[in-house]
Formats: sequence, structure tokens, C-alpha cells
Amino acid sequence: MNKVYVVDGARTPLLKARPEPGPFSAADLAVACARPVLLRAPFAPGEIDETIVGCVIPAPDEANIARIVSLRLGLGRHVPAYTVQRNCASGLQALASAWERIALGQAQLVLAGGTEAMSRAPIQWNPAMAGWLGGLLRARGVGARVKALARFRLGYLKPVYSLLLGLTDPLVKLSMGQTAEVLAHRFGITREQQDAYALQSHQRLAAAFDAGHMEHEVEILFDTRGNIYTEDDGLRRDTDMDKLARLKPVFDPKYGLVTSGNSSQVTDGAAMLLLAGEDAVKRHKLNVLGELLGHEWAGVDPSQMGLGPVQAVAKLLARFKLKMADLKQMELNEAFAAQVLACQAAWDSPEYARAELGFDRPLGRMDPERLNPEGGAVACGHPVGASGARLVLHLLHALRRKGGGHGVATLCIGGGQGGAMLVRTEGGAA
Repeated sequence: MNKVYVVDGARTPLLKARPEPGPFSAADLAVACARPVLLRAPFAPGEIDETIVGCVIPAPDEANIARIVSLRLGLGRHVPAYTVQRNCASGLQALASAWERIALGQAQLVLAGGTEAMSRAPIQWNPAMAGWLGGLLRARGVGARVKALARFRLGYLKPVYSLLLGLTDPLVKLSMGQTAEVLAHRFGITREQQDAYALQSHQRLAAAFDAGHMEHEVEILFDTRGNIYTEDDGLRRDTDMDKLARLKPVFDPKYGLVTSGNSSQVTDGAAMLLLAGEDAVKRHKLNVLGELLGHEWAGVDPSQMGLGPVQAVAKLLARFKLKMADLKQMELNEAFAAQVLACQAAWDSPEYARAELGFDRPLGRMDPERLNPEGGAVACGHPVGASGARLVLHLLHALRRKGGGHGVATLCIGGGQGGAMLVRTEGGAA
């Protein structure tokens, strides 16, 4: 197996979704952060072997969005491209697929990452409206059309929000937020603990931006109205425990603990990375940001999908014969504060280790100071197709800044899965 390196990468600022569609399409966002990466590369864009992009809800005119992004970036018609979809881990899956192509010697340079414009998720007609329209189109003659028109009911106009459907598991009939409530109940996680974690996420992200730690990672965005976006606009620098405590539960209004304040935000954003094999690194004299060592995937009960990282990380560490203490940093996607705290509790639980992991003893929780030390999705947002790539990009920069070492990027995945990727860097300037 050939070694696989990340030589460069960038992400956009993450933009919190408002009631109206955001200023950028998913393809716009991917192009915006990939373009500077290609401009920094010491080779022509056409030398890239393949483009792989994760995206969950591309627009109707963005079919195989990876190909659209590749052509817009000027990689050339000869460069193949494909899109992957693994719910929240689509961006991580894109990196994993690129890793496999290079590790197997089938490619040397791959542009991979993820993008999502959640604010532009389509609003659709319901089946009754679609059926009525079909009948109207089939009607022949004035009389048949009048009868078809007479069958119309106002209820047919009720829209179907594809984003809400996509965030609800069709088998267990629970929204992602409701699965977080399940975990909070299972592990006895209180509302105060969740709010405290959420506050910490905002404080850590704000400190990272203020210290300049994000400048090598985040590219400035400009929209057509002259607006400039320099940092994640869902970051709430002025939040505190009192403000968080005043928010009402969203997913279980009567008994719930999960609020908009201790959940990740619906967000638009993209992250794109340039991966290279050893031959490409030598041939083009590329600076290496870090090495991707491998990845693991796991399945769990969809009603407790937030525990997916527990399983995936356990498999990954076992394969590489590592312990939690060997990790310099872990980036665990903050879908919900309850979900992160539940993963920590499960890693620390002898009962969970025996019953769910088949281990004699628990892995032990990740050191809280090394878990998301620059904040996470509760503060910056969770553009589902892009988050996995964002986690890996940030982890590589953070490890390099802190002297190098091993790190893991991991996510829970809607539908009851978990994904994890192991990376390693040397110390040095990012």
C-alpha cells in the first residue's frame, strides 16, 4: 500500500442557514475553497487524476456535483469525477475513497472533500399534488381537463421540506435531535451539562479565530452583493449559560433537554483537500501537511446513531494498536452536545465495552482538553456533506501547530453509522 498525504486544503467560512436560500450554491462553495488550493500548487490543474466530492443534497441542477466542481475549476474534461453520499460523513467518505485510490496505486493526485448548501435544500410538492398534476397533464379535451381541475384540493399545496425529511430516520421515525434525546436519557446527561459543553464550544472557536489559528484553514468568501465572510457566522461570542438556559427544547417540548443552543447549526459550507501519493510528492517537491493512515466504519442502532463514533474509533485504534492516550487530538463532530458527551460516557463505560464492543475493559474517554480544543459544530455549524473533510483539515493544521503526532477525526452518521480516520503529522509551520 502506498502512503497517502494531504499536501494542502482549505474551507469556506460556515454560514448559518436563514429562512431564505443562502448566497452560494454547493458548487459555488466547493469552487471557492478549492481554487486557492490549486493556485498554490506547483503543477497544472490538469495533472490531477480525479475529483471526489461528498454532498448530501445537491441542487437539481448539480447532478454529480463533483464533475461540475472539477470542470469549473479548470481541471479539464479528461479528469474524471464522482460524488459520494454517506449522510453526515460524506466529506470523510470522499477522503476515504481518495485514500484508497492512491494507496492502491491507481492515482497520485486527487482533489477530494465535501460541500453543502443546506439553506437551498429543495422544497417539493407532496405526492397528492404530484398525482393531481399528472392527471391534469394526461387529460385530453376540455371536459376531461375541467374534471381534472375540479379534483384539486387546497391540501395539495402543502409543501414537503426535503431537509426535514433528510434529518429524520425513515425506519425508526426519529429525527436526529430525538436520537440525541435518547442518548441523553441513556447516559443521564443533564441539560446543564449540555449547555456547558455548548458554551465551551463557542468560547474555544472564538479563541481560535482570535489567536489566528484558523487563518491557514479558512478562505474569505465574497458574494455578489459585496458582502465579505471571514469567519463562521454561527459563532455566538456573547452567549452564556443564562442565555442558553432560556432556550426551550426543540425535539421534545415537554420533557426534552436538547435545544437549538446545544445542537449543531443548519449550515452552508465546503472543505476541499489535495491528496498526493509518494511519487507525486517527490516529483513536484510538495510540502506535506500530514499523512492519512487509514479509516474505519461501523454500524449502530439508528435510534442511537450518535454512538457511531464509539464503535468506529474502537475499531480504528484496535487495528493500529493505539490507545486513547496516544492521540494528540480528536475531532469529534458536535452534532449535539448530548451526543459528544454520550460518546465520552460510552468510551468510559465497562458495561458498554463488554456488551457493545466486546472488550474486556473500556477504552477510556478522550482527554477533554484534547477533544475539539478549537470548538466544533455546535459553534461553527454542520454542513453535512462537508463536515468530515473539515474535521480532517482542521485536525492536520492543529496537530502540526502543536508539534505533530497522531489524531482522529470522527463523526456520527444519520441512519446509525460511525466513521473515523487516523492521521499523523510532523511538527512545523502550517
